[in-house]
Amino acid sequence: EGLQAILDAQNASGRNSGPSTDNSHTMDMTAAYDAEALTARIKALSLISGSGITVTMDARISAYEEGKPFTIIPSVQGNNVDEAKTISVIEAAVKAGQASVDVDQAGCYYQVNVREDSGELKALCDTMNRYRNATINYVFGDVKEPLTGETICSWITGSQGTTAILDQEKVVAFVAGLAGKYDTAGTARTFHTAGGRDVEITGPYGWKLDVAGESAALTQLIQAGLAEGEQDREPVYAASAASRTAPDWGTTYVEIDLTGQHVYMFQEGNLVWEAPCVTGNIAKNYNTPAGIYSLTYKEMDRILRGAKKADGTYEYESHVDYWMPFNGGIGLHDANWRSKFGGAIYQTSGSHGCINLPPAKAKELYGLVYKGMPVLCYE
Repeated sequence: EGLQAILDAQNASGRNSGPSTDNSHTMDMTAAYDAEALTARIKALSLISGSGITVTMDARISAYEEGKPFTIIPSVQGNNVDEAKTISVIEAAVKAGQASVDVDQAGCYYQVNVREDSGELKALCDTMNRYRNATINYVFGDVKEPLTGETICSWITGSQGTTAILDQEKVVAFVAGLAGKYDTAGTARTFHTAGGRDVEITGPYGWKLDVAGESAALTQLIQAGLAEGEQDREPVYAASAASRTAPDWGTTYVEIDLTGQHVYMFQEGNLVWEAPCVTGNIAKNYNTPAGIYSLTYKEMDRILRGAKKADGTYEYESHVDYWMPFNGGIGLHDANWRSKFGGAIYQTSGSHGCINLPPAKAKELYGLVYKGMPVLCYE
């Protein structure tokens, strides 16, 4: 259409003449074609869909097979092309009006990037075979949970340089399995009380693996290279307890009998302190929750406050000399406003949830307890 317009203009007004007149005209030509049909024709070319195509492959380490060492599989220089790149190169040639294109020169054929003589590949293969003869023993008290080299090798999905890449889902699944088997925090446990009863209680105190933290640490340990043979490992914990053998609260703890309204403290298995108490008011639904906790901290000369009211004052304000919290705002403390402790006082005239103690006994307990000490409440 463009050339026809030029010709029509010249036929209408005549050609310009003279020695300095340039009657030549140049314009870009754009080929028109059916894009889908062209793509289909390209895909049908023998270099893409022919029967004699050999796929180019880098040298690689053999897949994990139980009981078999890793080996290096040699590279293969084939004749397959990058289909997307080949289509793009041919389409560009068609648009430019070219009659032919050299796909080899255009870099369309896949090339071997890693050969079997690669030093990195050999080093990685040696490392992976060393893993096969290594074992990590996770220690849980007097129990050991082995992570074998064969299992570690089954996690390897590839490599980056000489570093093995691990399937993180499998690593996390393994650590989560340990947590499910050995965590005690939040699980029901049997406690033998000072009165000789066995009660079942649960609570946040106990062992709890840091699954994300241990998964990352284990990955780093493996990727840094494992020596052949066995090594013991303590996992990364989000929370720890006094003992890895049952019971996990050990032999030094505070015991609160909510039904008996009595508090005991055992030190290395021996009863070293006890006192009557007053716990949460049952009539006002201020029940002190049963459970296994740990002492958050201890502090002297503290004002305990209830909820703040609309007028800016507090539901209650009580000064205590010895404050020993273990469950949020619930704790052991002296209560000099009380003249009697124990018995059935808690049922109608109990506290807001704390464990009220005689002042002199609270002072003694304060000198015995420490941050993190297990506190066991039961009914």
